Amino acid sequence: MPDSLPPSPGGERTPAAPALVLAGARLPDGRTVDVRISDGRIEAVGTAGSLVRLSRAGDRPGDDGPDVTRVDLGGYLLLPAPAEPHAHPDTALTAGGPAAYGAAEVCRRTTEAALLQLGYGATALRAQVRVGGVYGLHSLEGVLRARDSLTGFTGLTAVAVPRVLTGTAGADSLAALVDAVKMGAEVVGGCPDLDPDPAGYVEAVLGVAAEHGCAVDLHTHGDDPARLTRLAAMAGGLRPGVTIGPCAGLSLLPPPDARRVADRLAAAGISVVVLPQGDCAAMERDGAGRALPPAPVSAPVRLLRSAGVRVAAGSGALRDAANPVGRGDPLEAAFLLATLGGESPEDAYAAVSGRARGVMGLRPVRLEAGFPAELLAVRAESVAGALAPAYSRVVVHRGRVVARTSAVREYCASGAAGAAGSAGPESPAGPAVPLELPRQGRQAPEPDGP
Repeated sequence: MPDSLPPSPGGERTPAAPALVLAGARLPDGRTVDVRISDGRIEAVGTAGSLVRLSRAGDRPGDDGPDVTRVDLGGYLLLPAPAEPHAHPDTALTAGGPAAYGAAEVCRRTTEAALLQLGYGATALRAQVRVGGVYGLHSLEGVLRARDSLTGFTGLTAVAVPRVLTGTAGADSLAALVDAVKMGAEVVGGCPDLDPDPAGYVEAVLGVAAEHGCAVDLHTHGDDPARLTRLAAMAGGLRPGVTIGPCAGLSLLPPPDARRVADRLAAAGISVVVLPQGDCAAMERDGAGRALPPAPVSAPVRLLRSAGVRVAAGSGALRDAANPVGRGDPLEAAFLLATLGGESPEDAYAAVSGRARGVMGLRPVRLEAGFPAELLAVRAESVAGALAPAYSRVVVHRGRVVARTSAVREYCASGAAGAAGSAGPESPAGPAVPLELPRQGRQAPEPDGP
């Protein structure tokens, strides 16, 4: 099915979206531009006002005709959209108590979680889904249903995550992993730290990945340098690629050991996804496996990047047992990287956008003609401002506005200002003057709708 004709959530075909002009947007380099989008791609980027066509009558500037939707982004910063490389939608939104893991329940939670993260700006999501054991393939079925219903709104990729893959206990889970790939999981993964034979677990996952041409995404604490070195030796060169994370335990290693591990990961082409908002311990909460030692919030990002490792950042837990207050906001992950990880705002944002897309095997996005129209507009003047409280957002996926969040902060009049017009004696300082209290963000019109 062509990208311009995605099915709606109800399964019906939707007509091709009209061309879209994002007018008056600010770019990170300071330019104010118009961006014209057609067929899911950026068609042109020009100076502000240059892409606004005359109407058919030719006498009213600003009317783009019936086949063009114009969105006014004055006061907004336009960025490549984030992508979420490490989410757990099957356990999302379950912090309130015991959760059901039938296909219908997981589908509902996955849809709600994906739309929540879409509202924050993430137009692609890699979903870690537990398979085998008590979960069977029910959770995966629910996630795949949600994936299909969300086509045209967000892109969702499923990672099959078995618990134990070695020994007698692992035979059924290994069969479930293979069935999960046949069922529609695009990536294979899991947590080798929880298997009695971590090296055997990795070997089993890599074998399935090689046989079926899948990417690999492994969850590891990363506090054992010998284990990471073996993993790098086993996984080096595998295509379409190997990702590990969150690797917070790397920060506990002596710096020389951590550097050697980083060098080996870089040489093997292994990417790392860190979770600045905290480790997602959903897989460890079942009571299996060794207790993990306390760890810093995130892996040593600067050390890994200096070694040449591609480092992306994800959100991990979204209001589940691992993190009851997890927000799933990629801008918060970038904010934490900039605040606690020593990254510049621009590099921190790249970790949740360009580098996250690279880890997920997605096409790069640049604010140039010919690139996919996966975009996020935030009410801010700079990337640093976007990582501060930037509540108002407009999200574009496949060349279509798919989500908007508008926030206005107003202040009540002060007592003195409210009484300024009433009769009574003036204060010794003179008459009260009404305060010109601001709203949050720039005073610019909200984006026009279609």
